Amino acid sequence: MNNDYLSIGEMAKMNHITVTTLRLYDELDLLKPVYVNPETNYRYYDIKQNARLDLIQYMKELQMNLKEIKELLDKEDINLIEAILIKKKQQLSIQINDLQRTKDAISRTIYSLERYRKSPPSGTITLEYIDRRRIYVMHTNINFYEHDLNVYEYLLTQLKNDLIAHHYPQIYYCNAGTFLNKERFLKQEFISDRIFVFVDDHFPEKEIQVIENGMYACIYLDDFHQEINYAKRLLDYCKMNHLTICGDYICEVLSELSIFDHHERSMFLRLQVPVSFKKIVDSHVG
Repeated sequence: MNNDYLSIGEMAKMNHITVTTLRLYDELDLLKPVYVNPETNYRYYDIKQNARLDLIQYMKELQMNLKEIKELLDKEDINLIEAILIKKKQQLSIQINDLQRTKDAISRTIYSLERYRKSPPSGTITLEYIDRRRIYVMHTNINFYEHDLNVYEYLLTQLKNDLIAHHYPQIYYCNAGTFLNKERFLKQEFISDRIFVFVDDHFPEKEIQVIENGMYACIYLDDFHQEINYAKRLLDYCKMNHLTICGDYICEVLSELSIFDHHERSMFLRLQVPVSFKKIVDSHVG
């Protein structure tokens, strides 16, 4: 045996890998020792084999598995290497997008929880500027205002199934909302067949609708069953303060705390309508 050979332990330590890894590479014919002692079965390596080991480790860093690496090294085909790397790049792009969606969803959830903690008590009416929002809308054949929470749960299930059917991640299935046509809100006619979820910039553009930014009259609510009564209070507030309602009414689920109530969905809601203000011209100006 050559005295310059490295034991399997020395080879592993030199390359910052484990002895187990080198044994696996041997079994897979990825990197075989240059000498095996027939009496002790000890494996020995030549330092020049580091080049092959570096290549294997580099391919692993490129997200190739050992089976793919073995195939590439056996065939010695540059075109095959390129084809696999292109495929890996595509797979990574998908993974990166999925991770970004997850990160955005976590950020939205943290924001919702912070907003819930800092929101005013139920019944509080505010005027707020709300930024532009993107939503995915599903139309139903049911006026959910004619039914109880059980039907609302049924519609949420429909919405979830609709997302799944279109191959959209269920990570968007949170913070739902409903619409009421502006004219119906003014007449307090609660007839609606649209339910939606908020989405982010990664959602397919053709499938989204936009709620424009602007000033909104809002009332906060922690009881799903009292929505109609609170919506009337919101309308009365707008009339009393001479606010012009300039868009559809929205019932937005700010946060769900069902974790604390296993009997039914616990929701903290923000009822809202976009409003504009009458400009008062000072007659003394000019």
